[in-house]
Amino acid sequence: MANFELISFANADELAARAASAWLDEIAAANHAARPHCVALSGGRIALKFFTSVVAQTKAREISLGLVHFFCADERCVPPDDAESNFRAAHELLFAPLRVNDAQIHRIHGEDSPEIAAQKATMDISHVAPKNSAGQPVLDLIFLGMGEDGHVASLFPGKMEGKMPADIFCAVNNSPKPPPDRVTLSYAAIAAAKNVWVLASGAGKETALRESLSPSGKTPLARVIQSRFRTKILTDIRPG
Repeated sequence: MANFELISFANADELAARAASAWLDEIAAANHAARPHCVALSGGRIALKFFTSVVAQTKAREISLGLVHFFCADERCVPPDDAESNFRAAHELLFAPLRVNDAQIHRIHGEDSPEIAAQKATMDISHVAPKNSAGQPVLDLIFLGMGEDGHVASLFPGKMEGKMPADIFCAVNNSPKPPPDRVTLSYAAIAAAKNVWVLASGAGKETALRESLSPSGKTPLARVIQSRFRTKILTDIRPG
């Protein structure tokens, strides 16, 4: 049996709306059980549509986000008000419109060096999320995008081979995509999450998605899928 679930959509708007609805169902269930919900968000073009849809549906359904803790799956090493900042996009399109309390937002300090920012992010998440026996935080949900090369978060092909299995957040230097310095959740941290939903959208990614879904795939997304019992792939791409 495949260790991923592939859910196809006609276009990016439909993908974003359905992903937002499903996530709010998860939050509503956590609220009903009076338990925190720890989530890591990613950037990218599909994330902008997703955030907008989350805001609209949250208001329509009158769902409280008061028990949600927001983390970043990755961040570019730029100030938080920079146009390249993943935090800025989430703040402008999600946190500010829904008036999320600052205490629930755990941003990566991209204005610092990647090494220092990774250390701070690791300490922050370690104080909030429960851990497994390997010392990894167990997030309720991680959202990932996918690039044309199959990268997820800031895990690029061939870039993280020297990282230790115990790493939670990792510094990334000389990224193949600008800006070169970044911070990302590690493969081990992603593997430890209860749920991982990949929002794979956009032209030119058919080959990467097809390889990522192969049992012998070598892309970063393939590595994530192979490390987990189940990963949900929501996509408007036809992998062939």
